[in-house]
Amino acid sequence: MCEPADAHPGAARIDRWLFAVRLIGSRALATAAVRGGRVHVNGERVKPAHALRAGDRVSFMRGALEFECTVASVPPRRGPARAATLCYAETPASRARGAQFTARMKLAAALTPRPDTRPQKHERRRLRRLRGRI
Repeated sequence: MCEPADAHPGAARIDRWLFAVRLIGSRALATAAVRGGRVHVNGERVKPAHALRAGDRVSFMRGALEFECTVASVPPRRGPARAATLCYAETPASRARGAQFTARMKLAAALTPRPDTRPQKHERRRLRRLRGRI
């Protein structure tokens, strides 16, 4: 049985923590991600009110990339980004996956054909029609 987040000092709800440390943009999005089963704490699926403490391991999908971190501390409220990054430590495996993903995306962007000049008015219209955005 999960105890309320207020029962332990230094504990916070998982959805509030994700929002406070700026890993997810809004509290509603954080709650939806946890409810949808995309967030795991210590390898288990949790509910939004799950109490999160220092030392817990949090993993979730960030776009097409799995992000893993260890909770270092629980901030009392959402603060500046610099202070938020001190509240968690990304795992080396997650950092390596991110670097590998970035390298793949840069390679894909470099191999994408690009025209020498910007399209003119009629070419832009043709492109919009082709993409279905008339």
